[in-house]
Amino acid sequence: MAKRSNPRHGSMQFWPRKRAARIYPRTRSWPKVDGTRLIGFAGYKAGMTQIQLRDNTGSTTKGQVITIPVTIIECPPLKPLSLRFYQKTLDGLKLISEIPTPMQIDKELSRKLTLSKKKSEKTMPEKFDRATLQVYTQPKLTSLKKKPEVFEIEISNASQSSLKGFLEKEIKISDTFKPGQFVDISAVTKGKGFQGPVKRFGVNLRQKKSEKVKRGPASLGPWRGQQHTMFRIAHAGQMGFHTRTEYNKLLLKISSDIESINPSSGLQNYGLIKSDFILLKGSIGGVRKRLIRIREPIRSKSKSIVPELIQ
Repeated sequence: MAKRSNPRHGSMQFWPRKRAARIYPRTRSWPKVDGTRLIGFAGYKAGMTQIQLRDNTGSTTKGQVITIPVTIIECPPLKPLSLRFYQKTLDGLKLISEIPTPMQIDKELSRKLTLSKKKSEKTMPEKFDRATLQVYTQPKLTSLKKKPEVFEIEISNASQSSLKGFLEKEIKISDTFKPGQFVDISAVTKGKGFQGPVKRFGVNLRQKKSEKVKRGPASLGPWRGQQHTMFRIAHAGQMGFHTRTEYNKLLLKISSDIESINPSSGLQNYGLIKSDFILLKGSIGGVRKRLIRIREPIRSKSKSIVPELIQ
């Protein structure tokens, strides 16, 4: 019987497999939702644990108490920095105006940006196609660091009359999401450096008497009609530290009761949780202490699942 060969392993959906441009992800697309509100948030991955809940899905364990793994994300409030207005052009979205926040800006932001001492007063444009809120995190409220991250969150169904209040208050995770709904998670995965094709694509090891390479694709060789090795052939390269998005992760809990989640010695490789936190079903990409972007689901399911947690 002939030996089965697997010359082409790994998904071709992600290409090129290169390192992320920065250590926290950016969101390129936003879903359409009802109402005028923010449709995203961010938090720091703290670790994993397990909880008990009563299964209310249509599975074989319906109605029973089951134990599932969950991921803990600490979500301190976000602070607004500016309102940004974009207009669609032939070359894509173009920034046409930006209104700074009247709130006091944290001094820790100077670690990230060069802040101007002059306060510029700009008016809101009459016509715009997209409005986003530029925000920055408050890692000083956690056990991690002081340098914040800066990014933009889109505002759904933005209009001139509904955008005044976004610059005047902090944003909490409970203002944006609710337990039982599905969310999309974007993160920069754990980096593994330069790896060979066996670990990177999962190709089989060749027999010990094979010529040339042993830890390589078991094929007659790459097609070189283009005078170079085609990208479809499994070869060595960067593995990990990629920006990836997971769709429809179930948000089980939003809480500010830090005593219920903190062990006596703190979470391993993270420390004590000091702010609001959420519990997501299952695991997500990224290592502890890394920023995780959360948004409304772009491939939304029909209905939410309200969990019945067992205390």
